[in-house]
Amino acid sequence: MTDATQARIADAIASHDVVLFMKGTPLFPQCGFSSRAVAILDQLGVEYASVDVLRDQAMRQGIKAYSDWPTVPQLYVRGEFIGGSDIMMEMYQAGELADVVHGMSAGDAVK
Repeated sequence: MTDATQARIADAIASHDVVLFMKGTPLFPQCGFSSRAVAILDQLGVEYASVDVLRDQAMRQGIKAYSDWPTVPQLYVRGEFIGGSDIMMEMYQAGELADVVHGMSAGDAVK
């Protein structure tokens, strides 16, 4: 991964409280896993940024190296790597993802 790609990834993560690196866009996901990740975030009612890794091969490979996670989608909340769609689903079903996302929102209100 080039330094420029790493910087772009770091900037996307730092610029948004919640960011989803995915295949496609939230309105037009390009794989079932990305579609599931979008559905989970939408169900939680959280605002999030997305990065379409299909538009940029360097970003597609770079995010995997950045997180040391082999697949996309990848969710970051307040700079912390949460996981892919399977982990998101497990956390969502257990109520943990809502706590992470909404805990983040409550923390912002305190600032």
